[in-house]
Amino acid sequence: MSGTRENSDDFLATDAGAESEVHAEAHEEARGGGTHEDGPEADTETETAGAADAPPAAADPVVELQDAHDALNDRHIRLVAEFENFRRRVNQERVDAWARAQAELVGKFLDSLDDLQRVSDLDPESATTASVLEGVELVERKFLRTLLDAGIEEMNPEGEPFDPNTMEAVMRADTDDPARDDHVAQVFQKGYLFKGHLVRPARVSVFKDS
Repeated sequence: MSGTRENSDDFLATDAGAESEVHAEAHEEARGGGTHEDGPEADTETETAGAADAPPAAADPVVELQDAHDALNDRHIRLVAEFENFRRRVNQERVDAWARAQAELVGKFLDSLDDLQRVSDLDPESATTASVLEGVELVERKFLRTLLDAGIEEMNPEGEPFDPNTMEAVMRADTDDPARDDHVAQVFQKGYLFKGHLVRPARVSVFKDS
């Protein structure tokens, strides 16, 4: 009986030890296994966090230069187009302004033309020489007034020193007076300036000391 009890006690002791070892291994496996399973996930999260915190990759300088060049080129093309449109517009406005000025000047001369036509329509049999001359003088004065109002300057340089810039010498007149040398002796055709620009030189004869 004692032998049987001893065997039974040994079996119980062995069984308890085995159960204790099983519990210990299960507990250790639970602790170690959890650590082993959480390890890769923790590493992945760490790598993700590190990637998020890492600075962005530097841009390619060649690409940046190409983009800047393209932007400047587009701006240049737009500026050229805008300037060309502006130049055409200014030229057209200048042409239009010149045409309006010419039309206005022509309109002022139409009254003088009407007067001249009335003189030419006079009946030669009934018109007198005096009436014809009076009509011509009226047209001349009106025409000249229109020119002066438009900015024309009349040059009648008789007795003035000869100026080759505004006069044309067509004849020489001898003189014994040194004071009259190189002065205008006679005006054959008056000269005209338009706002400082020579329209036609005066045609004159010039004294020369003989």
